[in-house]
Amino acid sequence: MTAPVHAPPIATPESIKRTYFTLALGNTLAMSLIWGINTIFLLDAGLSNLEAFTANAFFTAGMVLFEVPTGIVADMWGRRVSFLLGTVTLAASTGLYVLLWRVEASFLAWAAVSVLLGLGFTFFSGATEAWLVDALTATGYTGSLEAVFGRAQVIGGVGMLTGSIAGGYLAQVTNLGVPFVLRAVVLLVMFIVAFVTMRDVGFTPQRGGRPLAEMRRIVVDSVHYGWRVPAVKSMMLAAVFTGGVGIYVFYALQPYLLELYGDEQAYGVAGLVAAIVAGSQIVGGLLASRIRRVFHRRTTALLAAGGLAGLLVIGMGLVGDFWVVLALIVAWGLLSAATTPIRQAFINGLIPSQQRATILSFDSLMSSSGGIVAQPALGRAADVWGYPVSYVLSGALSLLSLPFIARARAADTAADVATEPQAAPV
Repeated sequence: MTAPVHAPPIATPESIKRTYFTLALGNTLAMSLIWGINTIFLLDAGLSNLEAFTANAFFTAGMVLFEVPTGIVADMWGRRVSFLLGTVTLAASTGLYVLLWRVEASFLAWAAVSVLLGLGFTFFSGATEAWLVDALTATGYTGSLEAVFGRAQVIGGVGMLTGSIAGGYLAQVTNLGVPFVLRAVVLLVMFIVAFVTMRDVGFTPQRGGRPLAEMRRIVVDSVHYGWRVPAVKSMMLAAVFTGGVGIYVFYALQPYLLELYGDEQAYGVAGLVAAIVAGSQIVGGLLASRIRRVFHRRTTALLAAGGLAGLLVIGMGLVGDFWVVLALIVAWGLLSAATTPIRQAFINGLIPSQQRATILSFDSLMSSSGGIVAQPALGRAADVWGYPVSYVLSGALSLLSLPFIARARAADTAADVATEPQAAPV
């Protein structure tokens, strides 16, 4: 007598969201364990501000190099495969970071491993979001995408809050390498979770044919449905300024606030700063849907938030008081978190399913590309003129995104006012 064959459970919008939220929580928890101490970790390894932020620039360069290829992996072989590859790559490269720290390796070694870290992140960017949108559409979801992205942001904020506090204080009571080791362990656990729970739903990977021909076809289609769509192109160009500057602003807060605090060994304070940003992310995620209802058009909300966020960053540089800067960080985090789901919903409403992961990866590529130039330049500014000047420059650079968002608004697309999940026709 043969054993009964158990069919996989039928996917529903609730089961899809449950899996997505679990992945968001676990991944953010793993990543955030080092977010509060990463820059301090690099400086402790003997790097200068210029070298530390140049190493971060190599990380973003890795993201630029691999964003589209890994997006193509997700579109050709499946979003689940891409996610699994991401967990393994990030766990391995995080372990290498610890090794470099222990042996006080040369800058070139840090640059090489930072590129590998960028590769790991690109397996996630685009793929997980594309998996969610396609699966929700296939299972008949009728709610708003802002609500799902907002809730995921809240859950991710909880993970970041937990991870950043734990990572900061764990480094303080042990050493700066322990949070990195724990991060690798959590990523391996997430590999197991995704292997068991994540299935491609509403999307069929294009595995037939010749890989190079398929890659060429996907790239051509992605350019057609992405870069050549005026609203999508404008939002991607805006991301060059907001994304690159945002990475510097967040990571430079660690040494800058310790400097304002007056104790450069208070790693717990650095972790607490990341936790404040996480708390802002939680509240911002809860506010996303409400903010969306205040503005008739998504791009109007993005314009208002982008302008105010730039001014807040400038304020961080002009005000030299620790507690006032903390308050500005909270406000900056709230704005960024509340508008991220709105931007996600807008972009996803403009692109088709089959090229979704690749286009979203290209969007992430544009965001990362700004960091390749901005991080070393702003890090050098911090070395020469101090962190306050680098923050004033950061805020001014982020304001350059506003004309591009305005151009996206002028395109007057249906996705700018839609409240339910849509996708451009294939």
